[in-house]
Amino acid sequence: MIITMKKLAPQEEIDRMVRSIELKGLQVTMISGTDYNVFGVVGDTTILDDRKLSASPYVDNVQRVSAPYKLANRVFHPADTVVDVSGVRIGGSEPVVVMAGPCSIESETHTDLMADLVKQAGGRIFRGGAYKPRTSPYAFQGLGSDGIRYMETAGKKYGMPIVSELMSIDKLEEFVEHVDLIQIGARNMQNFDLLKEVGRTKKPVLLKRGLANTIEEWLMSAEYIMAGGNEKVILCERGIRTFEKYTRNTLDLSVIPVIKQRSHLPIVIDPSHATGDRKLVESMSLAAIAAGADGLIIETHCDPPHALSDGAQCLYPSQLALLIERGREIARVIGRDL
Repeated sequence: MIITMKKLAPQEEIDRMVRSIELKGLQVTMISGTDYNVFGVVGDTTILDDRKLSASPYVDNVQRVSAPYKLANRVFHPADTVVDVSGVRIGGSEPVVVMAGPCSIESETHTDLMADLVKQAGGRIFRGGAYKPRTSPYAFQGLGSDGIRYMETAGKKYGMPIVSELMSIDKLEEFVEHVDLIQIGARNMQNFDLLKEVGRTKKPVLLKRGLANTIEEWLMSAEYIMAGGNEKVILCERGIRTFEKYTRNTLDLSVIPVIKQRSHLPIVIDPSHATGDRKLVESMSLAAIAAGADGLIIETHCDPPHALSDGAQCLYPSQLALLIERGREIARVIGRDL
């Protein structure tokens, strides 16, 4: 961190600021200039409040040299992190992983059918929502514990780990016991109490980017989980809210190379929620693979027009199989498998 103080700052004010920073275990080096005094602060500067420092009438500017996230930062962890989800490895040079399944778990029979179809299409992780965050309180809210049980049974039958969204802390124990990959949805990306609790587990976590959050805010949420001791974090881009109305959200594929530069964590793309339109899902999936994504999470349904939620963005199983076949060709071009 660099703190620039005005030249007219009283010496006692300078001494007070330096002393308060050093008491936090940080090192302060002063460079005296003609118009300003510049202080370089070295150490874990995340414990300093930029706004509090800037509030001083004698401080001209406060600038961070490195990102506030440390555990998620590639600077401190140069090698790619590979997260093992019950035998399916995600990240690094591992094959691109496709997670697929219905938006909502609808019944035991339907769950078994969908797991079978996802497996046949080439999916490696079975996804489904048992607890559903819906915009309307009157929309289908999911089957709850029954849905988790149906997923777990189908996953074991067809040899696929399962991923489902955790909505609240009170369900955490159930997810730790029965779910292979815990999804934290966009609306809960900054539910810090939930992130802290998930961080105390050893379960892999799929952390979705918030509806209108910056990349740094997203990585800081990952930092919350990792600071609790759980470093098995997978980032998921699902589109952000912009003024555009032609798609459900705006898919920010530029996050893939940005995350690869700034973090060692794996990143997967959710083209279903990003576009909201099954006609756009394949092209965005292939573009994500070409850009270096470590995986895709895709909504799939055997009868999308009659799905209990988000049918318009669900692929038919045959479309999923074709997408994976074409994705495999693109992955090979960039030196990966699928």
